[in-house]
Amino acid sequence: MPRTASPAPFSTAITTTGPAVTPMAFVHAIVEAYARQGRSPAQALALAQIAPAALQDPAARITAAQMERISGAAMQELDDEGLGWFSRRLPWGSYGMLARASISAPSLGVALKRWCRHHGLMTDDITLKLTLAGDSATLSITENRDLGALREFCLVSVLRNIHGLACWMIDSRLPLQAAQFPFPTPPHAEVYGVLFSGPTTFDAAPAGIRFDARYLALPLRRDEQALQQMLQRALPLTVLQYRRDRLLAQRVRQALSLHPALIHNADSLATLLHVSPRTLHRQLKDEGASLQALKDEVRQARARELLLRTSRPIKQVAEAAGFRNEKSFIRAFHAWTGLSPAEFRRQSPPLA
Repeated sequence: MPRTASPAPFSTAITTTGPAVTPMAFVHAIVEAYARQGRSPAQALALAQIAPAALQDPAARITAAQMERISGAAMQELDDEGLGWFSRRLPWGSYGMLARASISAPSLGVALKRWCRHHGLMTDDITLKLTLAGDSATLSITENRDLGALREFCLVSVLRNIHGLACWMIDSRLPLQAAQFPFPTPPHAEVYGVLFSGPTTFDAAPAGIRFDARYLALPLRRDEQALQQMLQRALPLTVLQYRRDRLLAQRVRQALSLHPALIHNADSLATLLHVSPRTLHRQLKDEGASLQALKDEVRQARARELLLRTSRPIKQVAEAAGFRNEKSFIRAFHAWTGLSPAEFRRQSPPLA
């Protein structure tokens, strides 16, 4: 049977196009994997057009396409999708098998739990775990043995891979709130801001990524046929930057409700959500929403609640709902309901 691609090791590449930003340290890790099998990486390096002299330059970078080529060649030549990370090889197709075991799950949360459990059947060198704490979910890696020189490449790759696969399964961006790693800050630490959205902390165990737990309830939007197609071209899919965020509008509503001051500051709102202001507006548009409409929705809900649950003066309600003055609040409220705030309060029964 012809071999099909597997999504795992390619997730360390940063984007399918663009400048050379992938650190040479990851190439060194692949070269080390060859050395452990007593084999030469020359053919893989040539295929990726990586000059041997570049290996001696710690500041050198390669493109995502180059990383994809050398990773794919190494996996096939070494017949190890773990690229030397673990005490035993992960034969070609191992990660595809994990994806098949997860694709029938009813939700992302169930799929990720299956992935973590089944990964432990392939190797006990690391343990993957999905945990919940409040509104956040964390995917963490416990190291059960010394991963040595391949430690960084292993931890980064495993987390990037499962994050990329999660995005693919729900066909959505899955923005990260934070990432952390147990090793010291590497010389190429600036790359982590691209590899992992959200702040990255070093010298913090265990390795892991944290994200909004609401994504776990999203249903999978891929089936077995889509999986077959994905495994044929896993490289570009695992590094694809998804434009769609299926929970962005909901996250914006929550942020505006919890932080009313953000009503007037799109830049601060975008920073809180770990996106640029431009990306925030574009992704909301992709979802058929707009920031202004969401602001109005949150302000109207807040105003209605205060008018019905409290006896606060209209001026205080306006301020609490995020309006700069009472006049603009009255004008907006009339546009929403056809009534002034005072009329609305008189005509509506109070909430229990």
